[in-house]
Formats: sequence, C-alpha cells, structure tokens
Amino acid sequence: MLGTITPPSRWIDQHLPAAQPGGTALDLACGSGRHTRLLLARGYQVTAVDRDISRLETAPGLEAMQADLEDGSPWPLPGQRFDAVVVTDYLHRPLFPAISAALAPGGVLLYETFAVGNEKYGKPSNPNFLLRDGELLEMARQFGLRVLAYEATDDGAAVKQRIAARR
Repeated sequence: MLGTITPPSRWIDQHLPAAQPGGTALDLACGSGRHTRLLLARGYQVTAVDRDISRLETAPGLEAMQADLEDGSPWPLPGQRFDAVVVTDYLHRPLFPAISAALAPGGVLLYETFAVGNEKYGKPSNPNFLLRDGELLEMARQFGLRVLAYEATDDGAAVKQRIAARR
C-alpha cells in the first residue's frame, strides 16, 4: 500500500478475532487499505472494493476491485460470501441488504462509521452520511444478525457507532 500508513481502527482490530481465522474477508470502501493490510496480516484472503483502488499495492491474497458503490450499478460481488465484512467511515444505506447478504453463515460484520452529532466536529455533517441513533442495531435486527458488541461514542473529535454482528 502506498502513502501514509494509517493504523487500523481499534474496534476492527479488537473484534476481528470473532471471524473465522484465515477465512475470506471483504473490505468495503477500503480507501487506502488500512484494514486490508490488517486482514492480510491476519491471514485472510481479502477482496478490497473502492471507487479508487490506486492507493492499493498488489499483495498475495488480495483481490482489489474498482467499483462505484453509489452510482446505481449492480452489486459488484453477486453471490459471493465472506467470513468477515469490514466497513469503516462509509455509509450508503441502500447497500445494507447486499452487505448482509455477503456474510457467510457464521460470518462477522464489523462496521464503524459516523453518527448524528458528528456535524459539531466537521465532516461528514450531511445527515445522509450520518447514522441515526441505534441505526446499526436496527440494521442487524432487520437482517437477522446476532449482535456481539455495539457502542455509540462521542470522543470529543467524532461521533461514531460501531457494531460487531454474526450471521
């Protein structure tokens, strides 16, 4: 991976062991690949998807896929299932059904993104990109996922929700 190396999210690192070790993983809206690197280091076969994959280097066990997840195109991974699905700092609600469907039986969803209240700290501030109170819990229930851990925080720099949930 190129550029400045941003460390992985504490939440993702802490809850990744709930997923099948060495299985398959999807890093959705992967950005610079901070979680892709973590997943590869933990022995996962990783599919990393983003609108811009130019910041990712090739690596054994990595399939990088360029896809605009918001342009109305079909889901780029039809029928594929993963032992871990990681989504951070990204929200596009129409993808919730596809994200859920991408979880293999026993698979773990690790999701962390900004929530209402974050506008007092800056961007994102558009309500379309901020989770409503309890929205990740609601999504997990809607798709029959078992919540392993959840938190909603305001750490003085950002307001976020985080969930670890199992199919």
